[in-house]
Amino acid sequence: MLLVFGVVTVRLVHLQVLAPEDHAERGVAQRVRTVALPAARGSIFDRNGNELALSVRQHAVWADPALVGDPAGHAAALAPVLGVGEAELRRRLAAEESRFVYLARQVDDRAAANVSALRLEGVALLDEPRRFRPAGDLAVSVLGDVDPDNRGISGLELEHQERLAGVPGELLVERGADGRTIAAGERRLSPPIRGDDLVLTIDRSLQYHVERSLADQVTATNARGGMAVAMDPDSGEVLALASIGRDGDGEPRPTAHNAALTSVFEPGSVGKVMTLSAVLEEDVRSPADVLTVPDTLQVGPKLFSDSERHDPLLLSVTDILARSSNVGTILLAQDLGMPRLDDYLRRFGLGTTTGLGFPGESGGILPDPEERSSTSIGSVSIGQGIAVNAVQMLAAVNVVANGGTYVQPTLVRSVVDAHGTEHPASPAKRHEVVSRGTAEEMKAMLTRAVSVGTGVNAQVAGYQVAGKTGTARKPSTSFRGYEAGAYMAVFAGFVPAQQPELSLIVVLDEPHPYYGGVVAAPVFADIAEYALRLFRVPPPTEVEVASLPPAGMPPTSGALPRD
Repeated sequence: MLLVFGVVTVRLVHLQVLAPEDHAERGVAQRVRTVALPAARGSIFDRNGNELALSVRQHAVWADPALVGDPAGHAAALAPVLGVGEAELRRRLAAEESRFVYLARQVDDRAAANVSALRLEGVALLDEPRRFRPAGDLAVSVLGDVDPDNRGISGLELEHQERLAGVPGELLVERGADGRTIAAGERRLSPPIRGDDLVLTIDRSLQYHVERSLADQVTATNARGGMAVAMDPDSGEVLALASIGRDGDGEPRPTAHNAALTSVFEPGSVGKVMTLSAVLEEDVRSPADVLTVPDTLQVGPKLFSDSERHDPLLLSVTDILARSSNVGTILLAQDLGMPRLDDYLRRFGLGTTTGLGFPGESGGILPDPEERSSTSIGSVSIGQGIAVNAVQMLAAVNVVANGGTYVQPTLVRSVVDAHGTEHPASPAKRHEVVSRGTAEEMKAMLTRAVSVGTGVNAQVAGYQVAGKTGTARKPSTSFRGYEAGAYMAVFAGFVPAQQPELSLIVVLDEPHPYYGGVVAAPVFADIAEYALRLFRVPPPTEVEVASLPPAGMPPTSGALPRD
């Protein structure tokens, strides 16, 4: 008895005198449980307050394996309710290395009620948010997606993850050996803080129409896909941003990746907008100057040609743009020179990202001047040998529309914090590219390109449209050169030409036929007509575009080139 008493005494001294803290901490660890409380993710709205993405309450089913006495029985009862394999549930319920395992995530209210009715020891429910897009796949390539833990994995959900996610909370409770909460035990709550809301510049109604119109044309032309971007040329706000591809069944659908920012293409003749703007700004030529333009031109080892054969023509600078003459544009670019052309292309925003910060955005391709070949002045001036994304190209066209200023595109209009206070986004960055006089001259020339040139299919009844067609070959991904018979059809422009309220670019990937003026321009007209009604832009009462210079050889004489 003395020996037993001595052992007990030594043990008590060890527990209460020598190392009480260690044992107390072990006791607390056995009784106290910390339950993570996920924060409600902020919502994403369009410019008018319509919800594009929000979080709805769902349930997670979890278990503490240490409290599960019959893993096999629990698994058999839960499998039909949760739709999870019985063997997998049994494996999770028998896990010895964890006190917390998920059995199912984001289950609906009915399944959660059925789990509660089973009253299984060690199995519990936890509220968790689930991301929901009320309009389905509308603008999905812009919004992006989240993983089961509500973390952004693509698009704006990823770009603004920290802002949208909020701050998780936690609940600390004390439980007895039977797993029940001790009523008078320790209990601490740190409530979660809801994430901020994003208000985008996108208009939901216009986004829907753009996606539908683009998908219809993808189907009609048997194209691989398409992109379209609508903007306010003065503010730089993106009003719609659509990327359409084909699903497994070949049906056109909004794509998960935002091709309008992450993919690039050669702009083709749309690039002539920048070339001729530089020519006018540097006083190399004026819109009325007339040149003799042959149908081919040798530049170094490469022979450039117009889209159709013709005898030498007397064409004004205006006609060169309206007819989309490659040879005429190259002649003007040679007078300008490669260094000055390269400088203007960079001022127009080429060779760098747009500043949107969108995940995976490409800055395009604009080789350094020292890497240019003897043929570069010919290819670059007509939109070949360089690459842009759709937003980048439209931002360049906006320079002409708004009077000569490059305005950085924006997608987020404001942020609303957890207290409901709205914080407007910083104003778009701006820099002057060309003078207002040059922009007005270009505006008049682009109006002519639509009224009597290659862009006639972009006309909108009651309004003057300014724009440019483009048809560019697709570079091969497997060899140096271009894919045979593969083209990108493009149209970019703005309306009303007098005081632009809307700018828009439409790009179709391998359509049939493949001319931008034939397949992309009509989509521009359809979207523009809808947007002008939506934003209640009245037809102008009088023409305010700078008067057109006299043409040396009007585009209407002879066959009109296709582009």
